[in-house]
Amino acid sequence: MEKVRKTSTEESLHFIRQSLKSEEMDHLEGIHFDRNYPHVFVTLGASGDLAKKKIYPTLWWLFRDNLLPKTTTFFGYARTNMSVNQLRAKCHPYMKVKSDEEKKYEEFWKLNYYMAGQYDSQKGFEMLNNELKKYEEGYNITNRLFYLALPPNVFENVTVHIRNVCMSDKGWTRVIIEKPFGRDATTSQILSDHLASLFREDQIYRIDHYLGKEMVQNLMTLRFGNRIFSPTWNRDNVASVQITFKEPFGTQGRGGYFDEFGIIRDVMQNHLLQILSLVAMEKPASCHPDDIRDEKVKVLKCIKTLTLDDVVLGQYIGDPESDDPDARLGYLDDATVPSGSITPTYSLAVLKINNERWDGVPFILKCGKALNERKAEVRIQYQDVPGDIFDGKAKRNELVIRVQPGEALYIKMMTKSPGITFEMEETELDLTYGSRYKDLKLPDAYERLILDVFCGSQMHFVRNDELSQAWRIFTPLLHQIENERIKPIPYKYGSRGPKEADEMAKENNFAYYGSYKWVKP
Repeated sequence: MEKVRKTSTEESLHFIRQSLKSEEMDHLEGIHFDRNYPHVFVTLGASGDLAKKKIYPTLWWLFRDNLLPKTTTFFGYARTNMSVNQLRAKCHPYMKVKSDEEKKYEEFWKLNYYMAGQYDSQKGFEMLNNELKKYEEGYNITNRLFYLALPPNVFENVTVHIRNVCMSDKGWTRVIIEKPFGRDATTSQILSDHLASLFREDQIYRIDHYLGKEMVQNLMTLRFGNRIFSPTWNRDNVASVQITFKEPFGTQGRGGYFDEFGIIRDVMQNHLLQILSLVAMEKPASCHPDDIRDEKVKVLKCIKTLTLDDVVLGQYIGDPESDDPDARLGYLDDATVPSGSITPTYSLAVLKINNERWDGVPFILKCGKALNERKAEVRIQYQDVPGDIFDGKAKRNELVIRVQPGEALYIKMMTKSPGITFEMEETELDLTYGSRYKDLKLPDAYERLILDVFCGSQMHFVRNDELSQAWRIFTPLLHQIENERIKPIPYKYGSRGPKEADEMAKENNFAYYGSYKWVKP
């Protein structure tokens, strides 16, 4: 097998550069040629879990690999009183520092600063702004990035204070916002209107980390860079499309937070719907971010709102016979979950796209906790072979895009069994990244997305009208579940989920055989 060389900085940013607006090009070049103007990355909520587990490790990896402007300084802001050394100690278990990187690691932390302050007080942000100005003094251009790693109830105050006292007056300002983007169409629109009153859309980066995953980003190339797939990507050939997200663990004592949102808001309305839009959209005019997002919005507009008839809801219960102590506990056994909660931990939903390409093809979204495996994938199942001459032994072809774990792309196909007999068996044409690209380290999703923000590319971020359409599809269903207190179907910890979900998938032209096992090379 040919040796795969590691991707250089120049190559890793080539595609981004092609897609940027002309006014952003100069800044991107600055990443490579060390322009002498400062960039400040501010993490609001720096003492929280997201910051220590994802944001600071990501900033370190980007710094380590020389992907950030060399003039970048990092500021943390939160209500907790602590020093940079205390912040470093909290983050260190997640930083993945190798023995030969210690010197670089020390350089990274020397560029970090922290200050404590309140989110509802402008005074704290005035103090933050004064600190930022110390590192920008004497420069004609200064750029600022604010990451809101915060609970939604403080978004409004914090963004107002950023707008009033923390905007860069000599460069650009960009604001990264984490989900949840509201709880339904109304609350989402209130948040969007609030942000629109403070910032331009090109200053707002609504982050969905699934859009930064390797195989999700590969959907564009797979669909529009291969003649072998494009002629079959339609209702004449595709029987159904299933997009799956499965976790083999429950809420693990964090059910109080999960119970506020449930599995539909937590996974389906954002991660899975974003993947669906990339799978189903028409070819964009170019790779420019707005051309791509225009097509995603168009396909979302063709999806009807969901009703209870379109979904199966489940909630896991403990398996008393399991050897795993965690598996013996159900969702309602989590002390942080309200007694008698009807919040679903599993959902299967069938969406239909009313356009010429996909009319009649069911798109099955499936996600859940405490299931039998960890998996996220797209499974495109083709129609049965017409004029079957093999007495029904030929099973359906499938194109499977495995997002995690172990990125892979494989096509299920029928072939003759080796040997003297004329039997048929299922096998695959397999591209497993861990096998084909042994020497290549794939970046974390947050690495890609935070780098995109530095570069000014919004290709992999959610636009306001995308968000609006996503909530339009799910809001009536969510309200009905809550208002009518629809009780979810119990399913055992470690199972495939409710059997009713498999039945609904079968009714919607998805054939599950159970005879094929994908073997990781």
